[in-house]
Amino acid sequence: MSEPVILEKRLYTAHATATHGRDGRVLSDDGTLDLAVAPPKAMGGNGAGTNPEQLFAAGYAACFGSALALCARRQRLDTGPVAITAHVSIGPAGAGYGLAVELVADIPGLPREQGEALLRAAHMVCPYSNATRGNIIVDLTLA
Repeated sequence: MSEPVILEKRLYTAHATATHGRDGRVLSDDGTLDLAVAPPKAMGGNGAGTNPEQLFAAGYAACFGSALALCARRQRLDTGPVAITAHVSIGPAGAGYGLAVELVADIPGLPREQGEALLRAAHMVCPYSNATRGNIIVDLTLA
């Protein structure tokens, strides 16, 4: 197992509070995030709100997209308009529950081989990828 990442400097710290777990609300300290949280229908809920997996998918997709753009700039690549879709699954894993992720990238401006290499490079840079590496399966797919 690898050593934990130690930040050299904290550039930003997000603050959010969840009340009542999967059947409540999530609120950021600045009020820009204020959402009802509800279990999805697939897990016996009414689906009348977002859920932690959707929030994680949104954060991972956005962060990975920025990491990919950074890698593309460093390599002086013109990717065209990139879209990252994160599929986050939850299910039983041993005595508890676990997650699995598939990141699907649409990179229209690059040939397939170059797009796949850029995906791998972004996976090494993205903070979400670094946080999950060795803990959950993250599959990278080029659309």
